[in-house]
Amino acid sequence: MRVAISVTGVVQGVGFRPFVHRLARGLGGFVGNDGHGVFIEVEGTPAQITAFVDALKEPPPLAVLDDVRVREVPARGETGFRIVASDNTGVADTLVSADSATCDDCLRELRDPGDRRFRYPFVNCTNCGPRFTIVRGVPYDRPLTTMAAFAMCAECKQEYEDPADRRFHAQPVCCPACGPTLQFEPGAGDPLEAAAEAIRAGSVVAVKGLGGYHLAVGARHEAAAKKLRERKHREDKPFAVMVADLRQAKELAEVDADAEEVLSGRRRPIVLLPKKGRLAHSVAPGNRRIGLMLPYTPLHHLLLEQTGPIVLTSANVSDEPIVHRDDDLGRLQGIADAFLTHDRPIHVRTDDSVVRITRGKPQLQRRSRGYAPEPVRFETSRHLLGCGAELKNTFCLAKGHHAFVSHHIGDLENYETFRAFTEGIEHFKHLFDVDPVLVAHDLHPEYLSTKYALDQDVELLGVQHHHAHIAACLADNDHREPVLGVAFDGTGFGPDGTIWGGEVLLADLTSYRRLSHLRTVAMPGGAQAIRQPWRMATSYVDELGRPAREDVVKLKRSGLNSPLTSSAGRLFDAAASLLGVRDTVNYEGQAAIELEQLADPAETTAYRARIDDVIHGEDLIAALLDDPSSKPKRAARFHNGVADAIVRTCDRFRDHSDTVALSGGVFQNVLLLDRTVEGLENRGFRVLTHRSVPTNDGGISFGQVAVASRTTR
Repeated sequence: MRVAISVTGVVQGVGFRPFVHRLARGLGGFVGNDGHGVFIEVEGTPAQITAFVDALKEPPPLAVLDDVRVREVPARGETGFRIVASDNTGVADTLVSADSATCDDCLRELRDPGDRRFRYPFVNCTNCGPRFTIVRGVPYDRPLTTMAAFAMCAECKQEYEDPADRRFHAQPVCCPACGPTLQFEPGAGDPLEAAAEAIRAGSVVAVKGLGGYHLAVGARHEAAAKKLRERKHREDKPFAVMVADLRQAKELAEVDADAEEVLSGRRRPIVLLPKKGRLAHSVAPGNRRIGLMLPYTPLHHLLLEQTGPIVLTSANVSDEPIVHRDDDLGRLQGIADAFLTHDRPIHVRTDDSVVRITRGKPQLQRRSRGYAPEPVRFETSRHLLGCGAELKNTFCLAKGHHAFVSHHIGDLENYETFRAFTEGIEHFKHLFDVDPVLVAHDLHPEYLSTKYALDQDVELLGVQHHHAHIAACLADNDHREPVLGVAFDGTGFGPDGTIWGGEVLLADLTSYRRLSHLRTVAMPGGAQAIRQPWRMATSYVDELGRPAREDVVKLKRSGLNSPLTSSAGRLFDAAASLLGVRDTVNYEGQAAIELEQLADPAETTAYRARIDDVIHGEDLIAALLDDPSSKPKRAARFHNGVADAIVRTCDRFRDHSDTVALSGGVFQNVLLLDRTVEGLENRGFRVLTHRSVPTNDGGISFGQVAVASRTTR
């Protein structure tokens, strides 16, 4: 008996062909890569074939199976099994694995003085190492990666061709004799030792990683951390810290079992955790949390052995994309004192992913390295593109059973980031063979992502920002029925000419209807009110009929440069300012983040807002002003009051749906999310939250595609 088998999913670059070769001992046939995934023909007895197909469904660690299709073909009497050349013809439909952290086997070799790869910073195998960041095309074979220029030595070639070896058909396989090499500038000697010494001495060192360059300083070196802030023009936003192992992580932060699992998994994101250990003040000034990550390349492991914990932040000037090309290092002049680099090119820039643990599960706040470009399961009959939003931009291409949400692009506010956006779209179109016939975009006419969409000569679809938020949550949970969608964020273009952001919608993937929202208030000074929360505090205080700063009140009442907003983000800003947390911000969401950190999590009392046609957020501000309690209690009661208002509003509209979807950047606030979910579930609602894409604007592109998938021609 002989069968032909087609396997689709993440099955290239993850050791799947060697796995198949081992399974097929005693059988005849072959296995190879093609544009769809892996093709197999296998010959043996019916019992052997059945056992083989069953075993296929328990693949190697990095593989993800979408589909296994089997059909009988004529027997050939073949007895040997072999790996054949890739088939590059036809339509490309294969998936590409995300980059994966160094596996335990490779780490043992890295630390074994008797191994030929002892202390070699580019050790990898089929179970780990670079994937997406080095891929130029599919099928995933060495000539279509940035390793193409490195010819394998005889020993590496023998490993590569040996079906019993862990590096059998590992495309980035290399060793000190034939692979990439490190360089340190300025200086001579061992590059790693020189870089470690520079970091210990307080220098800012640019380190070339998997998806781009990082800037590194000692995490306990105050002068170095302060210098890095000044050079990057990054006043307050916390830096991430890389630690050597879980022991170091537990010295610096509260690490529970759920956080430990995410920290040490193959994806290795930055995990936001309660801070407890001693770090330089300038690493995370005024912040009770710290973002920690473990090493994910051999280079990082070797460096951390000599430095202790280090700040590792994207190598760029604030608001620009991460530097990833060697010929762009001029952008780091005046920022980095030295450079630890190597000669393996990075094809796709990819920032570190960011995760926060909530209700025992990881909440993605930035989906990038380690996750992208692995697809989200999805169904569409057409090729689609979602262009995303302005802030925290991602794009999303979709076809067939997959939505390919991009790596984090950033804020589309300058040419460099916009170029990263357009180059990324072209690369994904080529990689996944997607030719969009419909492009979905935000309604805001001034977003660069919208302007890009309008320049495309295809069918266009404008998707309201908060509908996209809820659609993303629905598609993320494979839910197709109408829900009560609570979309709380900072800014979204409203069809009525106001700025939305505190919305309760009746929505599905096809349409939405606004049921309620936070009562609108003016934003005196327009965008200045986002950067200066005291302006929103003044606006809310004036709404209460209480004395407030006269010049701002006059501006507000004139209507000049004072647009109306229902934004939940601006409500949190006002509360933060009135509690003395922060009157001005240096990065998006700073006031709300610090307000959450101020709140006493043990406090269960809630302020109460009136609810009629709208949610009266000003009532929460009035209660906060009149409460003589401590600031932590008042901050907590405010959070609890917002959650209570959401629950009671959903209860009013229960006849429309008993399922609630929560989305928008405000729900990155774990205290608010926990209290809201708890309150809704206590009232008998089913609650949907994000699982595979961020709840913030990083998920907007996926929501746009979800809406577009239900749009008829």
